Amino acid sequence: MRSLSFKLILSFLIVNLIAIALAAGFVWYRSSSEFNRYLLDQNQSEYFEVVSAYYAENGSWVDIDKTLLEKRLIPPPQSVGLEPAPAPPFVLVDHKREVIVQGNGYKLREIVDPIELEKGIPIISGEEIVGTVLITGQTPFRTSIQQEYLDGFNQALLIGAIGGVAIALVLGFLLARSLTKPTRDLTRAVKKMTQGSLDQHVEINSRDEMGELANAFNQMSKELARSNANRRQMTAEIAHDLRNPLTVINGYLESMLAGVLQPTNERMEIVYNEVQHMRHLVEDLRTLSLADSGAIILEWQPVVVCQFLKNLTKVYAQLASSKGISLKMDCEKGLPEIEFDVDRIGQAMGNLISNAMRHTPIRGEVVLAAKRNDGALVVTVQDNGEGIDAGALPYIFERFHRGDSSRHEDRSGLGLPIAKSLVELHGGSIYAESEGTGKGSLFSIQLSLGGEKSFS
Repeated sequence: MRSLSFKLILSFLIVNLIAIALAAGFVWYRSSSEFNRYLLDQNQSEYFEVVSAYYAENGSWVDIDKTLLEKRLIPPPQSVGLEPAPAPPFVLVDHKREVIVQGNGYKLREIVDPIELEKGIPIISGEEIVGTVLITGQTPFRTSIQQEYLDGFNQALLIGAIGGVAIALVLGFLLARSLTKPTRDLTRAVKKMTQGSLDQHVEINSRDEMGELANAFNQMSKELARSNANRRQMTAEIAHDLRNPLTVINGYLESMLAGVLQPTNERMEIVYNEVQHMRHLVEDLRTLSLADSGAIILEWQPVVVCQFLKNLTKVYAQLASSKGISLKMDCEKGLPEIEFDVDRIGQAMGNLISNAMRHTPIRGEVVLAAKRNDGALVVTVQDNGEGIDAGALPYIFERFHRGDSSRHEDRSGLGLPIAKSLVELHGGSIYAESEGTGKGSLFSIQLSLGGEKSFS
């Protein structure tokens, strides 16, 4: 299989060969034609002057051929063993229409047709036409010097063409190598990726299509490496989160079966809670898997946003009261009715509310709010609790990320990633803000108001 460089070099060479051949052929044809035309015009003028002067001086055409031969206006006679001499381009006809100096297509002593004779140049002596010069169209006879000049020109043209081909070959090679270098770099990087080394980077040396391809490849490689690292971390986290409750359940069951512990209600409740934790973890993983594969079917319906927030406040009021937290609602008046999947957005909001309460101390406050902002609906969950460290803020929506590894209430670490996935399924966005540790947090969900209906 030929390489791309070879194909490019061959293409450049073929194109340049065709271009050089056409240019050289055109130049050769034009130069030869013009040179022959120049010789013809020159010889014609000289031929006419010589024959006119000869007749004026001698009063006849006797031995005119010798004079023309001396003046090199006709080629020398054929020698034995040599190639035939070229036919003269001119024919001399006397006043009787008889050919006295033969040329191309005309034989000596041949009588010329009057119509053809009219095409010639008459030779006048006194007031009478004493002869006619006919032009046969034959290439004019070249002297050795003239032929040497034309051969030199053709040789120079050939050398120039060969030089052009050589330069085209070198430039084609350099250009092909330059054009295919990004492709070779990408190929090497892809091969390394197939061997498991996902984090690859290729140099970007241009801003053309190849540069855009290299930039897209670098971004893809970086994202694949990050996703692979997240997958490994997620696998480890899942194994860890499943092992802990299984260890607790296994320990209690073994002790009960061995008779070491009695199956009291308190111990059964501990086992039940661990089973529930495992069930919630599996359900969270299933939700994320469905969201990633696009298998979640949203049930769109018109929603009155303020009523939606009021319902959420009632649902989580008991949990907030048990934690000693004040749960409030602040909804902008005149918000439009908007369509979304109540259960899925409710699940996302529930994760945000649970997260806010988890990191808000006793006598703290969590506020649910909604407002219109630049053609979009923004629903927020704000607390005045622990806040988020600036270094952890960009990663809080990543799976199994825990801002404080010492906290175990959020044992799955999937609440915020699930919220993000569900919001993005609606074409919305979610982001977090915090001024720092101890200054509270603000989580915002932004949804498009496309197809809104005025409601107050």
